[in-house]
Amino acid sequence: MTAAASALIPPLGDPAAFVLDETVKGMPPGVAPFPIGAIGEKGWNLLAEDLPLPLAVLKRSALDHNLDWMARFVGDAGAVLAPHGKTTMAPGLFREQVEHGAWAITVGTIHQAIVARRNGVRRVLLANQLIGRQAVRGALDMLRQDPGFELLALVDSVASVELLAKAAAADPIGRPLPLLLEMGYAGGRTGCRNAETALAVARAVKAAEPYLELRGVEGFEGLVAGKTIEECADQVHAFLRRMVAMAAATEAGGLFADGPIILSAGGSAFYDIVVDRFRRAGLHREVLLVSRSGCYVSHDSLMYRDFFAAVRGRAPLVDRLGPGLRPAMEVWAYVQSRPEPGKVILTMGQRDVGVTGGLPQAQSWYRPGADGAPGELGPEHAVTGLNDQHCHMTVPVGSPLQVGDLVGFGVSHPCVTFDKWQVLPVVDDAYQVVGAYRTFF
Repeated sequence: MTAAASALIPPLGDPAAFVLDETVKGMPPGVAPFPIGAIGEKGWNLLAEDLPLPLAVLKRSALDHNLDWMARFVGDAGAVLAPHGKTTMAPGLFREQVEHGAWAITVGTIHQAIVARRNGVRRVLLANQLIGRQAVRGALDMLRQDPGFELLALVDSVASVELLAKAAAADPIGRPLPLLLEMGYAGGRTGCRNAETALAVARAVKAAEPYLELRGVEGFEGLVAGKTIEECADQVHAFLRRMVAMAAATEAGGLFADGPIILSAGGSAFYDIVVDRFRRAGLHREVLLVSRSGCYVSHDSLMYRDFFAAVRGRAPLVDRLGPGLRPAMEVWAYVQSRPEPGKVILTMGQRDVGVTGGLPQAQSWYRPGADGAPGELGPEHAVTGLNDQHCHMTVPVGSPLQVGDLVGFGVSHPCVTFDKWQVLPVVDDAYQVVGAYRTFF
């Protein structure tokens, strides 16, 4: 980047320098301002009540395991990883994912792309249509000002191609804007619904050279509908076959730009099916298989846990990689009331934990001042609902829980819990705070 460009787009600075104080959710009252990078020096421990609850934390051992596991999975599968950064919006985790070999970071908006780039990510996959004057201008500006930065976006209509081509021709960046042809399915989100539309879009991109170029075919299989995981998997197979057929037709028409043909899909449920099908694409040119699983880094205690069990059943490769993904995220709360023999109320609500993948699951409990590790809670301790700041949980009449006890919950679909927290402390297995991540939602 030139000096002038650097002045126009300053870096965000050292992420460890972000200042925390008592106004940041999860920090103790009265704490003097300090840089986030120094949080591990505080000597804080969650079980010692050094931090107020509710509190979402990430376990260091599980994060390290998951980062290593997925790097080995995609490497053995002959693919590369472009994990969904929008899952965490935590540049500290982006950095660790890149250090573990991630080819790119995937985002969903221009804001997320800017955050990734300003935090040192050199290749971003915008898995969405690049639409609107400000978003298009922002993308073109980043590419113009930073020749070493790559940004790929999606197209699924001739109208979208024409808008991008007009903008790029009016304000040239000195290189083509790389695009991926997005395939979709009935009832899904964006993406071409049939081959005729897709070929028309690909031809429109070809006609817009040298301002645009087509680098590959993309799709998102994560929202296919089925009554069972097996039914969903069958539909994923069918969708991927359509993607591969479209890539073959586009290649036969000479519509791709030079270089490897990118085939990209992969949410956090069917990434094994994706890499297996793309590996057998049968194209004539070199193919770059890009998986985009994002939730693997934190995993979860419900939805993706069940999906991973299905992955293990489908893919023998998984067993060769040893113990599978582990849930890294927990949300802790106090028992604040036991108004009925079979019910407790806890200090956690929808402002603290997401519910789109299912209600949080009580897993462990701890009485302040006790010796030893937290005890386990069985399924008879069941969350039945959440208000803004309260959690309703049914318990057995003989439950040991008392007012003032700490309860740790596993979450489902971690994306919608990450976005509740500006800062997430990282803890070791004894719940000693060893670090923290800042998020940019």
